[in-house]
Amino acid sequence: MHDQSDYKKLFEDFNNLNILIIGDVMVDSYLWGKVERISPEAPIPIVALKKRENRMGGAANVAMNIKAMGAKPILCSVIGDDEKANIFLDLLKKEKVESSGIIRSPNRITTSKYRIFGNNTQMLRVDEETEDDIVNPDINTLLKVIHSIFTKEHVDCVIFQDYNKGVLCTTLVKEVISKASKLNIPISVDPKKKNFEAFKGVTLFKPNLKELKEGLKIDLDNEDREALIKSAQSLREKLKCEYVLSTLSERGVLISCKDNMQEKNIYIPAHMRTIADVSGAGDTVISVASLCLAEKRSPYEIAYISNLAGGLVCEDVGVVPVNKEKLLKEVLALL
Repeated sequence: MHDQSDYKKLFEDFNNLNILIIGDVMVDSYLWGKVERISPEAPIPIVALKKRENRMGGAANVAMNIKAMGAKPILCSVIGDDEKANIFLDLLKKEKVESSGIIRSPNRITTSKYRIFGNNTQMLRVDEETEDDIVNPDINTLLKVIHSIFTKEHVDCVIFQDYNKGVLCTTLVKEVISKASKLNIPISVDPKKKNFEAFKGVTLFKPNLKELKEGLKIDLDNEDREALIKSAQSLREKLKCEYVLSTLSERGVLISCKDNMQEKNIYIPAHMRTIADVSGAGDTVISVASLCLAEKRSPYEIAYISNLAGGLVCEDVGVVPVNKEKLLKEVLALL
């Protein structure tokens, strides 16, 4: 464990990092209202609308977390050529996030998630999306943009943020892994089960418990820590990656790696807090873990700091980026 000055410097050093984020972006639309009666048409509550709000979701929320931690996000994705795309690009502009890596395509629709809240409780979610892989012309255009970024920018880490919406197709993933590996750039992944096999050779792989089970096609007792460790090791060997960071919801996180040729498995319990909403917590964990990875921190520090960050954003309603100052205070207070 390091002293307070070391962690303060780490958080300052985040300001010097450039993080390339590739994956599925979306618009998170929120409808906030009040519920005072039940509909006469069906046994459902009537939400009297009071406020509308749009936020960036998916890989764009990872970009917002990276930005909130002081680093520079370089976001790459494919969106539709529709009204939601205009909203998404306006949000990027408002948040001062570079949009040159965003490709508009007539072959897609822009993924949108509508969350309806009544009396501050989420009552319904409506998704508008396609899960088809991006088509070859869009793959080629996006790869050209990514290769240009590797040429012009110093990239400290690549994050693949997969929501199974088709941007992270096998062709694109393998090409980017090959390029980043040749440049000795660490690669981290927040996966979905569809593309597990494509991510061989990455540095850090972050499945949640459900994805760990689905990816290995096993039935796993959530309370059996030894079985969790063996599963994480098995996945690490299968993917030939350095770290598997498994998020275990209210049970915390487990990081599996090899240290000096010895198997190392570190379990970190969740920090007790008042949970308002778990939306976007995985985005925060992969963001902070990737920043620590880029700074060559220890497996314990990667898991410890990202675990705290993921819990912190669960105290807010809706998808929100982590608060850097609050996170640093928590890290220092728990030393």
